Amino acid sequence: MIRLHHCPQTRSMRTLWLLHELEVEFEIVLRAFDRSLRSPEYLTLSPAGRVPALEIDGERMFETGAITQYLCERFPEAGMGRLPNDPDWMAWLVWVHFAETISQHSAALTQQHIMLFEDHMRSPVVMKLEAARLRKCYDALEARLSTPVENRDYLLTSGFSAADISVGQAVYMARHFARLDGHPAVQDWYDRITERPEFQKSLPDGEGALLYDQDFYPAWEQTG
Repeated sequence: MIRLHHCPQTRSMRTLWLLHELEVEFEIVLRAFDRSLRSPEYLTLSPAGRVPALEIDGERMFETGAITQYLCERFPEAGMGRLPNDPDWMAWLVWVHFAETISQHSAALTQQHIMLFEDHMRSPVVMKLEAARLRKCYDALEARLSTPVENRDYLLTSGFSAADISVGQAVYMARHFARLDGHPAVQDWYDRITERPEFQKSLPDGEGALLYDQDFYPAWEQTG
């Protein structure tokens, strides 16, 4: 039995997308992105009170990179992972974990724009710095995706994988704060992977509150 504890528009969306690509049976427990994630019951699943939490065969996991690697190795027939003897294994590991580099900047901006309710708590400097750091991440992706090699439709030359899922979901969140302007290869890749039916299934379905109620959050300017 696989049970995913999920909040829409958070990192758990990454695991949800992957589970759809793996075509395995699973259950979703829809969670609110609020203090209920700090409840004693939930902390037994995710000690830091974050999503995702994954229950599988009586065990639990709570880090997206680890969850991604475990599921890809557990269900290798889906082709979402790469093995140590595969030429793309090193690149797969790098890009799967690069998703967290992107997500940490999005998380800081989510806090600044959404979680802090009073304007005096917000920092225009932090907002601008973190948005600039997201654009630096886009630069790294642009360099990878614009490299003139055969089959550069995805992050790996061997084709679509969980690396695209991990980074693609991170970019989905990042685009709320930094547009893809000036990164044509990233935009083409993002359009390509988000056309997949499995990505569409991971989007919010109207059940539960959304984390982001705007498509884009411009840097806030302090006045007065």
